[in-house]
Amino acid sequence: MADWQAEAIGWLRPVWPAVYNPRRADFPMGDAGEGARQIRWEFEQLAVADAILFWFSFETTQPIVLYELGRWAASDKPLAVGADPRYERRFDVVEQLALARPGLTVHTDLPSTCAAANRFVGEEA
Repeated sequence: MADWQAEAIGWLRPVWPAVYNPRRADFPMGDAGEGARQIRWEFEQLAVADAILFWFSFETTQPIVLYELGRWAASDKPLAVGADPRYERRFDVVEQLALARPGLTVHTDLPSTCAAANRFVGEEA
């Protein structure tokens, strides 16, 4: 699976003073303790973030990310969202966001999703 997070950080780092990346080089699948720590860390970082970027690559369904998107779509936190055209649940992401966040663009590529996130810098959250 491609490391799209590293690519995104390349576009975000020059603009954002901090970028929180949940990807771990060697995540111990099956370790419930580490899983719980990871979930808590992600939960806490999303809560304190000034804005959130969601990218849905085509390689996996990402059910937890769908949950997180739903949670934050119901808030007023700035969101930049993109889904690869080959992502199997793209239709659902687009339709749900049209209801929860009318006018929010669901981008089709990572560079435009990152550019949308970069536009939030300096805005009041």
